[in-house]
Amino acid sequence: MLSPKLFDHTILKADAREEDVARVCREAVEYGFASVCVNSFYTPLAASLLKDTDVKVCTVVGFPLGMAAGKVKCFEARWAVEEGAGEIDMVINVGAIKDRKDGEVREEIAQVKAACKDRALLKVIIETCLLTEEEKVRACRLAVEAGADFVKTSTGFSTGGARVEDVALMSRTVGDKAGVKASGGIRDAKTAQAMVDAGASRLGTSATVSIITES
Repeated sequence: MLSPKLFDHTILKADAREEDVARVCREAVEYGFASVCVNSFYTPLAASLLKDTDVKVCTVVGFPLGMAAGKVKCFEARWAVEEGAGEIDMVINVGAIKDRKDGEVREEIAQVKAACKDRALLKVIIETCLLTEEEKVRACRLAVEAGADFVKTSTGFSTGGARVEDVALMSRTVGDKAGVKASGGIRDAKTAQAMVDAGASRLGTSATVSIITES
């Protein structure tokens, strides 16, 4: 049986409305999910709705492309934490990984980690569907070196989502130095369990309620 605390209950669509965010927050409290994952605009609303509960607000940063300047990502993360986010999911600069600008990538992640002010976990989205195996390993290592708490497979807004093989590779790479979050395309309990079996310690999906019900 899958634990509800494995899940970030996600609502990131561009047409999400206040009533949708409110519903997701209610569901997260009812089922006991780890967090509600929102775009930064809805951070204050989610924080107010989840106040006095153990469900965290997870805000995405540099989403979904990861190509915002590092200073912009830092500002977004800092603002989100001040508005009540307890977790930050930042998108890595994929182009910089491909250009082997490892120092810049590491420094950007470290700066966003500092912007979390020890008040929020940092998950780094490496967008596995756009990376070679070597790039995935390097991205994970850089995230760990920079102090990330988790590495995460995908935004769910690119050319592909989480794959069991990628989760296993990421888990082997980070070992016990960071958690692994699988996200993107997880729609049923069988897929969710496969991700956990491969090493995922957190799952991001908008199908959370149906997965838990099925499980």
